[in-house]
Amino acid sequence: MTSVLIGPRTFEQLEGLLDAPEVVLDPALLDAIDELVPPGVTLNRVDEGYLPPWLGEDSAARRRVPPRPALATA
Repeated sequence: MTSVLIGPRTFEQLEGLLDAPEVVLDPALLDAIDELVPPGVTLNRVDEGYLPPWLGEDSAARRRVPPRPALATA
């Protein structure tokens, strides 16, 4: 059995990550990201059908997410 451990390997790395929850991204940066990948867009077809909780509730979203287009069937 194998497993991947994700996280800091040293105490210094941990200290550097502890302030991450305090980071606030500038609204202009968030707008630029949304222009590249609009909220609700699925980039990987494997993820289709999965709606992350933060996109399912308008109150949790930064802005209203437009409805997803229906998938074309061939």
